[in-house]
Amino acid sequence: MSRSILMVLLATLLSPALAHAAEPRPIPKLAPEEAAAAEADYQRYCALCHGPDRAGHANDHAPSLKSDSLLRTAFPWLLRESIAYGRPGTPMGGYLDEIGGPMSLDEVRRMVLWLHEQGGSPEPIRVGSDRVAGNAEAGAGVYAQHCASCHGDEGEGVTATALGNPAMLATTPDNFLRYAIEHGRDGTPMESFAGTLSPTQMDDVTAFLRSRATGWNSDPRPLVPPPALADAVLNPEAAAPEFEFKNGHYITAADLDRILKEKRRLVLLDTRVASMWQIAHIEGAVPIPYYSNPGEVISALPRDGTWIISYCECPRAAADSVNKFLREEGFTNTAVLWEGIGGWVALGYPTAVGRADK
Repeated sequence: MSRSILMVLLATLLSPALAHAAEPRPIPKLAPEEAAAAEADYQRYCALCHGPDRAGHANDHAPSLKSDSLLRTAFPWLLRESIAYGRPGTPMGGYLDEIGGPMSLDEVRRMVLWLHEQGGSPEPIRVGSDRVAGNAEAGAGVYAQHCASCHGDEGEGVTATALGNPAMLATTPDNFLRYAIEHGRDGTPMESFAGTLSPTQMDDVTAFLRSRATGWNSDPRPLVPPPALADAVLNPEAAAPEFEFKNGHYITAADLDRILKEKRRLVLLDTRVASMWQIAHIEGAVPIPYYSNPGEVISALPRDGTWIISYCECPRAAADSVNKFLREEGFTNTAVLWEGIGGWVALGYPTAVGRADK
């Protein structure tokens, strides 16, 4: 398989927007030389903490990358997010070159496929992105009683993986957390709580973890409903933003953070699956999934030159598709967030949490 074809397949497979699509995508196989390169990258960058055999806990409580439970639920895009953007607040840094790491996006994707193949290529479990309805206040007590001794009172990690980091909580669906609580992580000290906690208690602790997505010690932010398309323009009376493009039509996270703080006039579009907006989003963003009705989007967005900035989690695939569509429809002042929301969080910029209206 040629490199160009493989990379197209990888981009499709590892897009979180498509990870929730109705039909699963075929999983490409690494050529021998690609597998060897991925293994060399693993031994160079990952073995120190995750162990040369991927068993985990060699240093800094790094989780096992051999766990069938983890590989089934995290493959492909949650593994990619973790490698690319790291886990702020933990020793796991981001390895993507766009945030200062040593690996290209293609190398990260190759590593994800290699980990999957080394784990026996298990059939992925599609946990979905629906919100788990639980009582966060009750979940705090469950966490303190059953989880804090290993994961830390503030999610810092004691003898187990640190849970109190915004990148993981901002980009991880509720059901990924819920599955780990119920089924454990085979081959690790993380046992199944199916016989210890009731389904309601597992829902509650999942809700509690979700409530920490904007910071373990911060006051929980109120859930907000998605803004209407008619209200998409931020700071409508303000001046237009000023920034320089990166690589053609992209804006950096630093520039976006600056112009949001300057309260400039713009429209910010979250182009991911709508359920991801409610988990965490950049404050002020309107959810316009890549699959939205084109006519509704065109009729609602301003045509007066207001800047329209899109982002996704791919880090750019879904946002690029929306941006391309807008350009074709005559919208000239459009840009895409270069780092995506994963890079945004990994670089320390804030998020907000939302509430689904339907």
